[in-house]
Amino acid sequence: MVERTEGALASARVRAGVIDTDILIDVLRGVPDAAAFIGGLQEAGEVCISIVSKMELIPGCRNHQELRQLQTFLQDFTLLPMTPSIAEVACQWLETFALSHGLRMPDALIAATAAEHNLTLYTRNIRHFQMLPDLDARRPY
Repeated sequence: MVERTEGALASARVRAGVIDTDILIDVLRGVPDAAAFIGGLQEAGEVCISIVSKMELIPGCRNHQELRQLQTFLQDFTLLPMTPSIAEVACQWLETFALSHGLRMPDALIAATAAEHNLTLYTRNIRHFQMLPDLDARRPY
């Protein structure tokens, strides 16, 4: 299922989920809709990210100060670890969709993390995930 949640503050209709790396980048860049969406989720409860998103963000740091700022920022999120079953599902999805849909490894791992925990995946890049079975992916803003 792919759905767009209208309005960043529509948190009453927004269920718990995994935040994709692109939304985290928007928050770090000061995009108001991203910050409002994350803030609404935090008010409603736990906000999760995949360890893969953390790994994607680290190389974007230009120095130790930025790395420390990133580490401080990520403390507000529940970090979901990689499991063998997440890796297996991601590998199956890559075998099925890498050639036909351009699915990439980080996206497959993040999506499999959301699916493993039966959580919605919040992303701005719905097209990266629309072909994946049993994944609730939504664009929040």
